[in-house]
Amino acid sequence: MAGGKAYLIPYGFYIRALFYNKSLFQQAGIASPPATMDDFMEDSKKITALGGGKTGYCLRGSKGGFGGWFMSMAAMNGTGDYFDDKGNSTFNQPGAIKGVQFLVDLYKNGYAPKDAVNWGFNEIVAGFYSGSCAMLDQDPDALIAIAQRMDAKDFAVAPMPVGPSGKAYPTIGYAGWAMFAASQHKEEAWKLIAFLSNNKSNLEWAKFVGVIPTHKGAEQDPHFNTEQYKGWFTELNDPRYVLTPVPVHLEELGYFYDVLSVQTAQEALLGKKTPEDVANQWAKYLTDAQQKWLAKQKQ
Repeated sequence: MAGGKAYLIPYGFYIRALFYNKSLFQQAGIASPPATMDDFMEDSKKITALGGGKTGYCLRGSKGGFGGWFMSMAAMNGTGDYFDDKGNSTFNQPGAIKGVQFLVDLYKNGYAPKDAVNWGFNEIVAGFYSGSCAMLDQDPDALIAIAQRMDAKDFAVAPMPVGPSGKAYPTIGYAGWAMFAASQHKEEAWKLIAFLSNNKSNLEWAKFVGVIPTHKGAEQDPHFNTEQYKGWFTELNDPRYVLTPVPVHLEELGYFYDVLSVQTAQEALLGKKTPEDVANQWAKYLTDAQQKWLAKQKQ
């Protein structure tokens, strides 16, 4: 804490990219991972057509699944901004509604497992390494469990598919090191933080916990210079991919992510609400929260 503000030093980034099962892609006659949202839908269709319970996409329909909905909406809408310059949510703009419709259509077409409406992190990761579904959007921490159960030649990681604007909006978050202002061991704490934050230590820590390192040039390390990490480093270096954080300044965000968005997205998948109804509900909730926050800034 300094000057009334809390600080931390990031130790790594959680960035969404697209895991894909190379073996299933080959069986379906698909030569490369989907570059666009249209490709994503078509590839999901072809893989599902293989039969035997195989589907295209490991949809995360339960808790923690909003990232997938957001990336679909942002890609189809051509912006990763949660709000316009007046503080109104973009989530009910026509392109964003198309993004909600995209995942609803994919699910209703059977291109994701039927029970994926209730899937969380463990289920989607298991669905991918078991071969139930051929594509998974996830952060690097999922790679640990997947790499233990799949041969490296059978899967890789690509950047997220771009929308009609030619851009994609992968989500990004981070974790890091901090020291309490009330610490009685500031000198020792700082020495530890400094050690963990240097280039060499950061590389090793990132490998251990499953994050993208904070230092430039990490893709030159043999551990990261593989097909399994290529998608993340492409997203970091190619302007077509706009890494997008969440509006953590909103007090209401936790309820939105863990409750409201989950319940209403499931209703959309099950045909109980239209994508437009869901988008409008999300937009109203977030607009109210943002307007409340903006009003506080003027006090």
